[in-house]
Amino acid sequence: MSRRGGDEPAPPAALREQQEALTAHLRDPDRHPPPPGLDERGRSVYRRLVFNNLHGLLASTFPVLRRTLDEEAWRELVADFLADHRAATPYFPRVAEEFLAYLAEGRGERPEDPPFLPELAHYEWAELALYTADEDPSGVPADPDGDLLTGTPVRSPLAWSLRYRSPVHRIGPDFRPEEPPGAPTCLVVYRDRADAVGFLEINPVTARLLELMEQEPAPGAELLRRIAAEIAHPDPERVVAFGADILADLRQRDVVLGTFP
Repeated sequence: MSRRGGDEPAPPAALREQQEALTAHLRDPDRHPPPPGLDERGRSVYRRLVFNNLHGLLASTFPVLRRTLDEEAWRELVADFLADHRAATPYFPRVAEEFLAYLAEGRGERPEDPPFLPELAHYEWAELALYTADEDPSGVPADPDGDLLTGTPVRSPLAWSLRYRSPVHRIGPDFRPEEPPGAPTCLVVYRDRADAVGFLEINPVTARLLELMEQEPAPGAELLRRIAAEIAHPDPERVVAFGADILADLRQRDVVLGTFP
């Protein structure tokens, strides 16, 4: 049975224009008028569905950020992301990464935003990303009982060193620093053999030790003496002794898996 007049299917180009007009309206109804032929009730349903789905996904991924911002600021942030950001991936599970890209590159500095906004979001994302990471430490060759000073320590692929200007691990509804402290916050976020994710605040020496473990593997004592030289410590062996305790603690947490066999 043939279609006639207004029942004829829209040409692909016209259909694409209608779709683009609808999605632009759903993203930002204040700046983009709706396409013709869609009543207000239908538009309202679509707008709520799109916004609420995105709101729920981001709230579950960034719960601390969600609780730290007030309700109006949080909803405005989600609405701005929906209106202004153009995703580089079509995959829904990667929306959190798109949100980070928006905060870091697309949003810019705004007087209403707390200074820790992008860093806190990144910290929360890191915990989730580490929990779902595919790397398997059990496949990494390592002697779990090896001597960490005479042997070469093996860093877990599920241990990420992070450095922030703000103390992101302490930020929450009851603690909102207005200005970053003078010293950076160094953290290692890790997933242990039981698949539990934890974090550890570390000092710059430990951060440098983990960096050297990954970039220039060598026996633990050698790495620690190198750090002692870098910081011009008057007693390198004291740094080695102090570092031995650090290495033992990192091994207990599965940040260090052991030594190269």
